[in-house]
Amino acid sequence: MATTPVLTPRARAIQRTARQSPYKMRLVIDQIRGKNVSDALALLRFSKKHAARQIEKTLSSAVANAEYKARLANEAIDLDLLVVSHAVVNEGPALKRFMPAAQGRATPIRKRTSHIEIYVAERAAKPKPVAKKAAAKTAAKKTAAKKTTATTAARKTAKKTEEEK
Repeated sequence: MATTPVLTPRARAIQRTARQSPYKMRLVIDQIRGKNVSDALALLRFSKKHAARQIEKTLSSAVANAEYKARLANEAIDLDLLVVSHAVVNEGPALKRFMPAAQGRATPIRKRTSHIEIYVAERAAKPKPVAKKAAAKTAAKKTAAKKTTATTAARKTAKKTEEEK
């Protein structure tokens, strides 16, 4: 069973009525969910999608909010440990417009809007695996030594049996 990383909630940012359809926004926001903030900002900055610019602004606002909260609480914050913990795009109010159609009719057009909601959390710092690597190296040396002693012992017994014959 895999353990989920411990996340300490830090800050959020919400952008309401962004002029892009939620379907198109969700394509971009699914790419950054659960990623490091620096990786997510880099991905958004170089994305070709129009929605990426709006989401980038919201994400950078969430990071700024986290820094501000940490400064108010007089706490240290490591921006490298910040993660996009929750990112959702909901449907906003649709702008209703009409377009002229044939024979004097008018067809309705719905210009959709989106609400972007991004939560940023701080991932617990990973313990340094230096001790594990050193222990693994010594264990590997021990097993290698056991293998060589076993092979040399087998050779010696083989020589003894040949000499006796």
